[in-house]
Amino acid sequence: MRTAPRSIIRTAVFPVAGRGTRFLPATKASPKEMLPVVDKPLIQYAVEEALAAGATRLVFITGAAKRAIEDHFDSDQELEQLLERQGKSSLLNQIRSVLPSYASCIYIRQPAPLGLGHAVLCAQPAVGSEPFFVHLADDLIRSEVACLKQMADVYEAKRASVLGVQVVPRSDTDKYGIVAVEADKSATSRVRSIVEKPKPAVAPSTLAVVGRYVLAPSIFEHLEKLAQGAGGEIQLTDGIAALMREEAVYAYRFAGTRYDCGSKLGYLQATVEYALGHPVLGKEFRRYLLELQLKTAKPEGGRRRADGSGAARRTARPVPLA
Repeated sequence: MRTAPRSIIRTAVFPVAGRGTRFLPATKASPKEMLPVVDKPLIQYAVEEALAAGATRLVFITGAAKRAIEDHFDSDQELEQLLERQGKSSLLNQIRSVLPSYASCIYIRQPAPLGLGHAVLCAQPAVGSEPFFVHLADDLIRSEVACLKQMADVYEAKRASVLGVQVVPRSDTDKYGIVAVEADKSATSRVRSIVEKPKPAVAPSTLAVVGRYVLAPSIFEHLEKLAQGAGGEIQLTDGIAALMREEAVYAYRFAGTRYDCGSKLGYLQATVEYALGHPVLGKEFRRYLLELQLKTAKPEGGRRRADGSGAARRTARPVPLA
């Protein structure tokens, strides 16, 4: 029986109420978080990361057309019995391991699309007065040590909220919450300021918050007081800015490779690199890509290159083709 690693952070919040409009029509009737990367949906990667960090209570802030997420983490006795009768023990074990027995799921409906800050505030009854993770499944992070586990260790050392951050091109600052920190070169540094989606010309830095948070429960009282901010939404960034006036918040440059699976290019990059590392498919898929490179190479021997801007942001080495 799998057991949870010891952690002082027991709850992970997954805001999954967004409609995934950038992936329409694929997301018209299916949640964007259920898009598969090879053979697992994005939300399962998210849950596995939280479990590896010690979370045992999984809180999903859902919206319309999100029932598939709940079904994914529920048991399916009919399917399990079918696989058992067919002798497909490997598949049966995979189905049964989607959610370990020690973990519990809580589903809370966000009544209206009022922003990430509002989604986090919806989780307050389930979180209570404990620190908690917030994980955005669009940001898939591949690392030897789970990103949230890295951040949980920082929280235990600092006893303060922690934001997962990464350097992005200045031209992209208007896509993120951007922080300025006290020590620019340090992996962990106290945040001096944070602003939501600033224009490149006025951004305080190029250090962006990328979908991973460890938050103190005091964030809730600040979110409750917020008016609508950028985009007419209640911004988590504004709540963090208010929290910083009372207590420390730290930025942490995680070790790992991030894929922006909210973009089509980032999603495709994640699919390719996870397929290359797959224990069953990897070898054959690598051979296929090498053959494909030969077929599509220019006659003079040059290589075609895809524009990778705005998708994967690397702090770890990619899987090589050969």
